[in-house]
Amino acid sequence: MSAVTLTARRPAEATGGSPRGALRRVLALPLVLSLTVLMPAFVALQPGTGLRDQVFWLQLVLTVYAGARLSAMILGRHRKLLQGTFWLFVYMAMGIAALAQDVVGKTPVPVAGSRSDLAEAVALVLVACVAFDAGAVLVRPGARSTARTVFRPAMVSRRRLALLIAVAFAGSGLFVMKLGGLSVFFASRMEINESIATSGLSTPGSQASTAILRGFGTVPALLALMVVTRWLITSPRARGRPLPWMALVALVGLNGIVNNPISNPRYWFLTVLLALLFTVFPQSPAMYRAALSLGVAAAVLIFPFADRFRYDEANTRATETSSVLDPLVLKDYDQMAMFANTITYADAGNGHTYGRQLAGSALFFVPRSVWTDKPKDTGVMVSEWMAAANTNRSSPLWAELWLDFGPFGMVAGFGLIGWASARVDRRYARVVARPGPASILTLAVPLVAGYSFILLRGPLLQASGRVAIGIMCLALITTLRPERWRQLR
Repeated sequence: MSAVTLTARRPAEATGGSPRGALRRVLALPLVLSLTVLMPAFVALQPGTGLRDQVFWLQLVLTVYAGARLSAMILGRHRKLLQGTFWLFVYMAMGIAALAQDVVGKTPVPVAGSRSDLAEAVALVLVACVAFDAGAVLVRPGARSTARTVFRPAMVSRRRLALLIAVAFAGSGLFVMKLGGLSVFFASRMEINESIATSGLSTPGSQASTAILRGFGTVPALLALMVVTRWLITSPRARGRPLPWMALVALVGLNGIVNNPISNPRYWFLTVLLALLFTVFPQSPAMYRAALSLGVAAAVLIFPFADRFRYDEANTRATETSSVLDPLVLKDYDQMAMFANTITYADAGNGHTYGRQLAGSALFFVPRSVWTDKPKDTGVMVSEWMAAANTNRSSPLWAELWLDFGPFGMVAGFGLIGWASARVDRRYARVVARPGPASILTLAVPLVAGYSFILLRGPLLQASGRVAIGIMCLALITTLRPERWRQLR
């Protein structure tokens, strides 16, 4: 077969000969310059009281590096959901926002230690990001599975989908009933928290029952909506039947109640949006690139001000801005400062926990009445050590891994995460391009990509409840049997 024939059979997107390929080449230079030069320079040149010391230059290098990697994710020929969302978070939360805080000279949470602790935190984040890239490079893009590594694809069971929908309505219905009715879900997050407190679901020092109820009230509803949506997209037979459409309408209404942006944390609603977006448009390069590109703008212009849904009208705090960088020094982006505080906390004599914090996150469902010395949220633990008035602080994954396993364990952990992300992204790209019914992977990857913002932000203990329930729901609808009548078609 001639080389001309081989070239003709390549996808137009891959050869760059399509209009999309030409558009990508035209947008490449402005995008790269914007993320790696213009935006960091704009932030760095703003007036402020921050020092131009080692922390500043390390932070600038980290921001430029993350901007270059995010540009590569956006402009790449292949859609890499897990790697793309990772670099979007790093660029905004650990890069641009932390750089703005260093320029202004103000952080969302006080930095308890010296500037050397903050410099160490920035350097460790940079090294961990390089390790993430190194792990991803180990996955060869052109490698194909051998006969020994071919596994039967996990598909959605037709019969178990009905069971998942029943679980979704039962869990969400119980959630609504326990909190006192539908009106609570359209008031504010403050009223939601008050309803949980008055219902007796939470006890001082233990949030296990609350996490389980929240998880069952929100996760099955979202996952069921994703499955039914993907089913209707991939199956002409399903589109010709009324029952799938009735299920879709009912699940949209259910999610409008329990997963709306008023009664849920912004990071969870972001998970809902991205999971549904990547479910509806799994093969669209334009939607993938738009999600990552617009995510940068949304993180600066929308995300900090969306906090108004936390309060009711009487307690809504006015947002005061004296600088264009002020939205980036609010409490939403306290990750770098909290990592530095975690380093100071350990150096003050508390030391590393050697897996204890991770064990507490994995066993989140064990009540403190049974496990009396169960670890607290890492963010809460460090904030209490600082004697902070507000202990509801983040604990980024960098801090979690560093506190548990030290710097070498943290670097190795991010290398493993990068390797796993690249492998899953590669397999997802292959599976989603195949015609026919959706596999479990086409549902799990968008869900994990959206939820990765919560996992990266931390604390892990707060994020574990929904992770466990999501795994249970996916296991519930999974079938490995090859018979076509068992699968959702």
